Amino acid sequence: MFFPRREVVEELRKEYPVGTRVELVKMDDLQAPPIGTKGTVRGVDDTGSIMVDWDNGSGLNVVYGEDVVRKV
Repeated sequence: MFFPRREVVEELRKEYPVGTRVELVKMDDLQAPPIGTKGTVRGVDDTGSIMVDWDNGSGLNVVYGEDVVRKV
């Protein structure tokens, strides 16, 4: 598994602070919310994954380098 450098994680935390609204663009997971689902960022973990409370109740993280979200 690939882990980003500490500097990258800190930049992600600045770009996606707690409370930021995002929309799912791409997630390669069988349990992923539908593309276009919106959610609220609850933080960024030490692996660079964006932790999101999705509006549909899902809690899957956005994995750094794999999944894609955009700010709304």
